Amino acid sequence: MKQMTLELIEKYQHPVVRLNKFHNIYAMIDTGAVYPVWMNGEERLQRLGAIKKKASVPFGGLGGMTSGALYKIPIFQLGGLLYPDMGIIAHRSNFPVPLLLPATMFNNLIYEINNMTHRLNITVPDNESISRNLTIKDEGGHLRVFCTSAE
Repeated sequence: MKQMTLELIEKYQHPVVRLNKFHNIYAMIDTGAVYPVWMNGEERLQRLGAIKKKASVPFGGLGGMTSGALYKIPIFQLGGLLYPDMGIIAHRSNFPVPLLLPATMFNNLIYEINNMTHRLNITVPDNESISRNLTIKDEGGHLRVFCTSAE
């Protein structure tokens, strides 16, 4: 098993981490979310290397149905986890941090949000890889998310 720990930023009411290995961006971990969502405008996401795949996709979340643009990030890193060609939705919102990371990113992993010690602990079992495939597919107007080990 591989284990890693990320510090939670104490000033936020929700679990927020600084992505030191991804442009020092703040991201909130949302255990009820399904899709990774970029909230800070498409222009900045493109400057980070994201490539637009579809101009508008409907998705549920953020209090109801909404829409956003579907992008792929060539390489996204969350602590020691690597997500090559990661799918992400760009949706401009008045959100306290630029990025929302869903529980689906931790599929087949063990993760603990420890509010007492302000840590996000992630364990990668021996049969899983630190390299992850997170794909968002538009299937007839319905988005599906898949996250698996890349190896």
